[in-house]
Amino acid sequence: MKNTTLKTSDLQKRRQEIRTGRHCVFNLHVHLVFVTKYRQKIFTKEHLDFMRKVFVDICVDYQAKLIEFDGEVEYVHLLINYPPQAQVSKMINSLKGVSSRLLKKQFPSITKWYFNNKSLWSPSYFAASCGGAPIGIIRQYIEQQKTPE
Repeated sequence: MKNTTLKTSDLQKRRQEIRTGRHCVFNLHVHLVFVTKYRQKIFTKEHLDFMRKVFVDICVDYQAKLIEFDGEVEYVHLLINYPPQAQVSKMINSLKGVSSRLLKKQFPSITKWYFNNKSLWSPSYFAASCGGAPIGIIRQYIEQQKTPE
């Protein structure tokens, strides 16, 4: 028989993931992917290390936390825990705009890859909410609620 009880360390870990605000308790995550304009193969490990620091600082401005970050030569993945009042689209604009500007300043040689000396990132991006129970489980939970008569 499968043991479904949670260990004390698992409970403590889950409590640490849950954040609180003045009037709410939340655990919101978004997975983001940014791609370079025309999928130019630009990034090195040094660029990615610098971007990680930039993204951490920007997340602090939005009271968010960069949970995970990595990338390859033409794209980056971010996993961000954010508060309910944060507008994800504004946070994305800031992440892309500030990182582009600071990369250009820190690594002048990278500007040859900027389209018309302006854009590092493609204007599009991928964003997905994640974490918690799968949709099917949540749907089943809601369906099982006892509707008052």
